[in-house]
Amino acid sequence: MRSLHTRAAASEADSRPGAVDLYWIPLGTGHHVVRLSGRLFEAISARIQRRRPCDLYHSALMVVAPEGHFVIEQTPVPDAHGERRGVVVEGAVGTRFAGRFRPFRYEVRRWRDGVIPDLAAAVSSPVRVSGDPACASTILDLAPSITALAWGRDERHAGEMWNSNSVTSWLLASAGIDADKIQPPHGGRAPGWRSGLVVAARDAAPAGTRVDADGSRQPLGGSVVAV
Repeated sequence: MRSLHTRAAASEADSRPGAVDLYWIPLGTGHHVVRLSGRLFEAISARIQRRRPCDLYHSALMVVAPEGHFVIEQTPVPDAHGERRGVVVEGAVGTRFAGRFRPFRYEVRRWRDGVIPDLAAAVSSPVRVSGDPACASTILDLAPSITALAWGRDERHAGEMWNSNSVTSWLLASAGIDADKIQPPHGGRAPGWRSGLVVAARDAAPAGTRVDADGSRQPLGGSVVAV
């Protein structure tokens, strides 16, 4: 059953012809091991980069389109019944070999009338990133085409690991939304966000063009072109 908080958020969005809302959820909400692992990761990253540690966030989308109300989110795989959650993509966590086992796989949901389990913990949310029904429909259409890159790895050499934030930013950028301007809550970071933007730019780049990890496009054998 959908929570009262989820139904209220969906009801507000349903009153509009189209909506794409972004939710920032503190990493590890409801998952003690994930929260501790995230804090350790950020502590090490901050020390290496000589900065203060930040709060880490996981992102998810609520999409209202002519097709209906959907939740799009990357999560662990809880069971073998992904069809009940509208799963459109599965991928490996860490290594592709480990992905043979369910605890080391993730799923991307395009869940009609679905829920974001940790929605009540969302911070500075929702963020309305589009009110265009056509854009909302495009995001729904794009979801099954997300490349199943290994979670926590940088297989596309985008300069950052691939994770749930990469999925969100890839979808938004591929749908024509300027996701580069979207920022997590004050004092927070969304690891993987940049990776999704770079991979989306590469996927959309004309033949014969290379997109570097900094987002710049370079014609093969030519000069750098700003993006």
